[in-house]
Amino acid sequence: MTLDMRMRNNMFRRLPVEQATGRLYGGRHRLRVVYRTRDLVVLGLGVMIGSGIFKIAGEQASSTAGPGVLISFLIAGGVCVLAALAFAELSSIIPVAGSAYSFAYVAFGEVWAWVVGWALIMELLLAASVLARVWSLYATQALHDFGVPIPGRLGDLIGQVKGPDLLALGILLLVVLMLATGSRMSLKSLWFMVMAKVIVIGLVIATGLKFFDAGNLTPFLPPARPAPEGDQTVLDAVLGALGGGTPHVFGVWGLFAAAPTIAFAYIGFDLIATASEETDDAPRKVPRGILTALLTAIVLYAAVAIALVGMVGMDGFAKLDPDKLLIAAAFDEVGAGAMGKIVDVGAVLALTTVILVVVISLTRVLFSMARDGLLPRPLAAMSRYRVPSRATLLAGGAAIVMSQTIDVLTLEQLVVIGTLFAFLFVAAAVLALRRSQPGLHRPFRMPAAPLIVVVSIFAIGWLMLNLKIQTWAYFAIWMAVGIVLYLIYGRRKSQMKLLLDAPPPDRPVAAPLAPAPPPGALPAGPPPPGGVPHRGEPAPHPPGGWDVPPAQEYEPGTWPADRRPGVPESPYPTGRYPTGRQEGGQFAREAYPAEPHNRDDHGRASGSYISGTHDPYRSGPYGTAGPGQDEEHEDPPHGGRHRR
Repeated sequence: MTLDMRMRNNMFRRLPVEQATGRLYGGRHRLRVVYRTRDLVVLGLGVMIGSGIFKIAGEQASSTAGPGVLISFLIAGGVCVLAALAFAELSSIIPVAGSAYSFAYVAFGEVWAWVVGWALIMELLLAASVLARVWSLYATQALHDFGVPIPGRLGDLIGQVKGPDLLALGILLLVVLMLATGSRMSLKSLWFMVMAKVIVIGLVIATGLKFFDAGNLTPFLPPARPAPEGDQTVLDAVLGALGGGTPHVFGVWGLFAAAPTIAFAYIGFDLIATASEETDDAPRKVPRGILTALLTAIVLYAAVAIALVGMVGMDGFAKLDPDKLLIAAAFDEVGAGAMGKIVDVGAVLALTTVILVVVISLTRVLFSMARDGLLPRPLAAMSRYRVPSRATLLAGGAAIVMSQTIDVLTLEQLVVIGTLFAFLFVAAAVLALRRSQPGLHRPFRMPAAPLIVVVSIFAIGWLMLNLKIQTWAYFAIWMAVGIVLYLIYGRRKSQMKLLLDAPPPDRPVAAPLAPAPPPGALPAGPPPPGGVPHRGEPAPHPPGGWDVPPAQEYEPGTWPADRRPGVPESPYPTGRYPTGRQEGGQFAREAYPAEPHNRDDHGRASGSYISGTHDPYRSGPYGTAGPGQDEEHEDPPHGGRHRR
């Protein structure tokens, strides 16, 4: 076995593009087409614009960057645009539901695909759980602001940071059941909720700009100061070990320190790629949807940041009511309290769409990994609703259990590290495929690919270094568990392994040619003239070139390959016709090969030729009956494969 074959049959085996794009999958493992370009944009806005748009600018302005947080939004957006270009190119080549997992499978091999897929599962599963908890908190706040009384018995079961929570449970159950039953209401509901929250954001921007004060943007870069005590990031630890310095906030350094947290708000454009398999003309529409949705989100986030910071100022955030949503409290401060209720509605709708899209994406990743055999294959089966209901129920059930049992709000940064980890592989996959498969059709190409890819990798790596050391430790534990699962199950059950280990398929092979008939076996003279005799009489020769000359001695050899004169050459070289002619013009008495399951109740071949003596003018391969055939003893009809 060559080195290349050994590499293809181990854990680094790569998935061919043809198989990744679904050409070898059956219909029961394919998703139906439901999305158009505008649906993809709505999908992206549904997941990128959550409740963070109403608070993240104020939080980062007051604690890390000051009014210069506007630059931080652009820095984080620029990094995400670089990653989005990589997703756009790979989505145009490999438009499948697996997104980054499938890209890594094609570019790097199976074990790396598993690592990326396992990181995506952690990211999306934890995101669904965290968002359900936050949704419960905002829904409870909205009920309070609208004056809806909450029964005392439910006070400890809704709006809780940890422990059982009925609202978190209810929103996850609703989303999972909607998706598992293939309800078209999911897409229609997504459209309605995204449009509603965009309208709310428009009102927030317009109202905030009415109270805009340019003086609130000064000083644009407050003097740098040491960061407050808290959890140390990896970058802090590295810089401290190298130079003995301490982390700082505000100043120029604060602009970059705020960017990783803001990048978390933009995360979600990558999930558009998981809808590729359900999009018509995906190689062109998915890249367009990714970039359009991301650029729209950057504009909306920056506009809200300008309105909010210009309305309150850096120092004004410390005076706001901590029990309210930050932007609602800011409107109360400037005398526009009515906007607070509108913001409450917008926040609940925003989080609902994020949960919906996250669960859809988690389902598609599980579906793709199961279809490739790395997870149990039944998860890739399509239900009668034409959706992967089993994968949806498993994903939703796991999110429900996690949201009700774990303090997920403390693990929020794991969502970020899982996403950025996948971003690294996607950026590197662009270069890998440009080198290994330059001939692939690329409807979308990343401009200045080598330079942009290198810059993307460094930028994404820098964002990852700004995450807490504790987050890295939890991530390492999760990945170690994933590697063990792959070695125990995925490596053995992989469909690629089964394909490579399978024996070559059986192909019809020509039967060995029959030996030459013994001397004297052929008739000694020309056949007698006349018509076809009645049953029991010898049949005449068929008209044409099958007349046999007088017997003669032949040299040893194989008939009919040596093409002896006068010997009928069969046009069927498979050996299914009898091997010679006997006296009287009859075919030789040789049984026609037939499988046991093709025989009728009398032991005769069904759907094939009847074994034994054959008359070419009776109900043989041509389905005709010659004159004199005895109707009372008619041969059984032949199968459709032997009829004209």
